[in-house]
Order: sequence, then C-alpha cells, then structure tokens
Amino acid sequence: MSEEAPPSRGPEAPGSPPGLPDIDVREWGGKKDGERQVLDRRLFMQLQVFDVDRSATFAGARDRMIHELGRAKVPHVVYEDANATRGLGVLTWSDDPTMFVAQVHPALRELPMEQRDAYTMLGRTYAIGHEPDLEHAILKRPVEYVLGPGWDWHVWYPLRRSGAFEMLDKHTQSTILREHASIGMAYGRTGLAHDVRLACHGLDGGDNEFVIGLVGKELHPLSHIVQTMRHTKQTSEYIVKMGPFFVGRVVHRGTDA
Repeated sequence: MSEEAPPSRGPEAPGSPPGLPDIDVREWGGKKDGERQVLDRRLFMQLQVFDVDRSATFAGARDRMIHELGRAKVPHVVYEDANATRGLGVLTWSDDPTMFVAQVHPALRELPMEQRDAYTMLGRTYAIGHEPDLEHAILKRPVEYVLGPGWDWHVWYPLRRSGAFEMLDKHTQSTILREHASIGMAYGRTGLAHDVRLACHGLDGGDNEFVIGLVGKELHPLSHIVQTMRHTKQTSEYIVKMGPFFVGRVVHRGTDA
C-alpha cells in the first residue's frame, strides 16, 4: 500500500533562532470550510505476537488474554496465528502511548506465553497533506478497518526504504508514490483489501520506517496485493526490507476503553 512521506507543512511554526530550522510536529490535512486542517494528535497502534507455553492449553491462554485485556479496558483485536499452531497476536491502540506500558503490558505480563520479539510492531498514524477529514483519517479510520465486521483476515508487516529514495526530488517521489497508492485504492474500492499505514521511525527495533496492515474478508486478496505491489518502482527499486509478515485471523474484538 502507499507509505507516503508527509508533505511540506502548512503555515510556518513559531520562528526558531537564526540558523536553526523551524520544527512543526503537527499533522496537516486538506482544506475544510476554507481553512487548512491541522491536528496535534495521532493514533499509536501496536502488534504483539506470542507463543503459548506447552504448560498451558492454547484455548485457555487465548481466553485468559481476552479476559485480561477487557478487564484492563484496552481496545484490542486478538488473532490466532495462521502460521503457528500455538501462536497468538494482539493489536492494541491509543492516542496516548502510555497505555501500552501502563495497561497493555500489565494485562499480558503474567500469561503463560513467550513474546516473539521480532514480530513486535509499533507505529503512529500520519497525514499526507490532502485528507478531506483529517481527524477521521488520523484517529478513526484505522480503528474502523481493524474492527470491521467480517474483515477477519489481517496481515501486518514492517518495511524500510533505501536512503536513495530520500535523495530523490519531491516530484519524482510523488510520481513513484502515486503509482503505489493507485493500486491500493483500486483494491480498497472493490472491497478486497483496506490498509492501515503507520510510521515507525525511531520506534522499531529493526530500524524500519513503516508498519503496514492489510485487512480483508478473504486472505487471498491480501497476498495478491503484496504480489502486485512488487511490480511498482517503489518496491522493486527502493524497498530494502519487508517483514516479518504476521498473518492472523481475528478471534475477538474488544472496544472497552
């Protein structure tokens, strides 16, 4: 799917001392009611993957995970891992990342499971500059996708682009990204796949830049879109690392918050 970098920001942030760049960490969208939208919030989403200990039953550990997350009032999706007989995944989210260490981790810490560290993914939503409804795009749409009834197959993976991409001029970058984005939009328009795009710069243990979630009613279209994207200029020339891929089927959704 499209992993676009944020565009140039809106009006200048408060001036910095001479010789220092202006820093603006807000999210900027398209115009609404004649004014450029701006938001100083974003959604953090985290995937954690576990292997259930042999000392416990798989169903018992799964049900206890669901219970503990509900008791902690953590919004979540719980997956059974399509590639591991005793694998479980859990996706949680909040606009306050403190929730992960203050609520999610305590809820999971004493369960009879071992965390699969290489599959931990943490990222944040971001704007690309032309969202017609910025707040919905940043805070609500990703949640609607992962909670969508019947959209029970989810594929999550991190990726990193080469430094050469960042050295391209903005026009060339935009052309490359538009090719990528148009494919994602085509799958979304047909209802075959929806994507969640998260930036993970500095948040990922493997130095990845983005976390991508693909959501659909069937698994095949999610594999198909990854295959189709391999033919784009961005993937074939500028992606240096993708994966590991987590393939999960939703067994529970919880919206307690």
